[in-house]
Amino acid sequence: MMSLHLFSRTASFRVVLDSPVQLGKRFYMQNFTTKIVNLMKSEGLYASQGGPIILSQIENEYQNVEAAFGEKGRSYVRWAAKMAVELQTGVPWVMCKQTDAPDPVINTCNGMRCGETFGGPNSPNKPSLWTEDWTSFYQVYGEEPYLRSAEDLAFHAALFIARNGSYINYYMYHGGTNFGRTSSAYVITGYYDQGPLDEYGLLRQPKWGHLKQLHAAIKNCSKTLLEGVPSNFSLGQLQQAYTFTEAGGGCVAFLINNDQRKNATVQFQNQSFVLLPKSISILPDCQNVIFNTAKVKTKPNKRIIKAKLKFDSEDIWEEFKEATPNFDDTSLKSNRLLEQMNTTKDESDYLWYTLRFQHNISCTEPVLAVKSLAHVAHAFINSKFVGNAHGNHSVKGFSMENPITLDEGMNNISLLSVMVGLPDSGAFLESRYAGFNSVEIHCTEKENLYNFTKYAWGYQVGLLGEKLQIYKEENLATVEWSKFKLGDSSNQTFIWYKSVFDEPGGDDPVALNLSSMGKGETWINGQSIGRYWVSFHTPKGKPSQTLYHVPRSFLKKSENLLVLVEEIGGNPLQITLDTIRVTSLQHEDDFSFHQLPVPQQST
Repeated sequence: MMSLHLFSRTASFRVVLDSPVQLGKRFYMQNFTTKIVNLMKSEGLYASQGGPIILSQIENEYQNVEAAFGEKGRSYVRWAAKMAVELQTGVPWVMCKQTDAPDPVINTCNGMRCGETFGGPNSPNKPSLWTEDWTSFYQVYGEEPYLRSAEDLAFHAALFIARNGSYINYYMYHGGTNFGRTSSAYVITGYYDQGPLDEYGLLRQPKWGHLKQLHAAIKNCSKTLLEGVPSNFSLGQLQQAYTFTEAGGGCVAFLINNDQRKNATVQFQNQSFVLLPKSISILPDCQNVIFNTAKVKTKPNKRIIKAKLKFDSEDIWEEFKEATPNFDDTSLKSNRLLEQMNTTKDESDYLWYTLRFQHNISCTEPVLAVKSLAHVAHAFINSKFVGNAHGNHSVKGFSMENPITLDEGMNNISLLSVMVGLPDSGAFLESRYAGFNSVEIHCTEKENLYNFTKYAWGYQVGLLGEKLQIYKEENLATVEWSKFKLGDSSNQTFIWYKSVFDEPGGDDPVALNLSSMGKGETWINGQSIGRYWVSFHTPKGKPSQTLYHVPRSFLKKSENLLVLVEEIGGNPLQITLDTIRVTSLQHEDDFSFHQLPVPQQST
């Protein structure tokens, strides 16, 4: 997977393409990379031009898949490095988690504990860089969020610096939103909401404040860290000191306690220090502790969610029932089950598989048995919904078995395969299979079986509402909307809902609370705010995500169009439009590090 990543003094961004191992694909990669670099140069954005970009990254964690390509993979790494360096950006190039990064490209670390796991640069003339310090981890539907503590973040960042680390880039420092269909397989719409700045750009305390104090402490030591001679020695069985000493007298120390349960009292430079469990104390003068990673002085804040608008009246909703296509309605035909991603070309999450067959055998208590390598499946027999099933992020496929009723004579089967994002990584992505790979009808009579795996199938890419783009104001009239009626949820599969609303006052971030819905996608004024999947619960019995970010830039003052497509049944009358804010910051001790005396270099 080719990745071009640009690091500035304050932020970074990445553009990713499939790994172009073959020569033909290398041509396109080089053209793309050259175009991005030239765009940056034209705006004077590289540090060599006086701009903010201090590093460029080519590729991302390619070593995870390199072995799968054998010598071609190793050759590709050498080629990609050479190609990038020849673009002459005037700033260093890096390859993340790539131990064989060719000179002068710098191999770097990604992860949560690079102070412990990173083997170091592969050449003595390269610095030790941490390009992705994961502040949390992406969350997938059906799983809980990964909560990484402020203490753990600070400990491992301080450890990396103590072990001669030169640079830390947080991933992600600011959470965000996977608008539209941009999230990868099973990944929720919100991204890294547990970052120091959350999905809405609000402070997540104490993580934000604790890291701010950590880096203020490190900055306070920067001269000695850059110019001093590093050394380390044991202070106990699980305790260690890392020091940086200047010839003129400057001294910085990191005192480490790796004992996760107990305080440790250590002797250092003729003084006694009590170190908290699993902590690092920073001493900018080797005498006074100005920061300890386990001592959090920033108070936690709290997210306040207020419902500003309720969509609880049937009068404000209209609905449109998505049609279930049969074999005769389709134009794309094949005598086999087609792979989904190559068929849809990423134009839609949905692919209809349809067939018709003559029921002419004895089949008591028929059961539709389907195997899928996609993410969700819905089944219809003669246009009647009979059931659905889904997989999860940890499995490659799933099965669905539903009792069905067959008519004598001709019957229609319509199966809808759904992807919840594309695969995010791995070798040979172009060869991945998604969609149905087995369709049968089992009968009580063991000798009787319908096997449709190799059969005449008709296909429809996407939903009709998608094709007509009925989520846009100008296309609403292309279908006939009817008044909303709250009915039996089992009959409410694949319903489009629409309403209008006014923007809430103020400037707090806005989110839709979709806790009453099932699974689908939402649009505001024609712009998708992402997929939702509220019905997929975590092991604790709760949805992975219920609040869906609506940027105020998407909104007008009034008459905002809200459109949802609901797959499995939900109640739009309980949707609310909420505002998000956090409680004010509170600090026990908002001290300044600059008040501490730091030894001056003697003359």
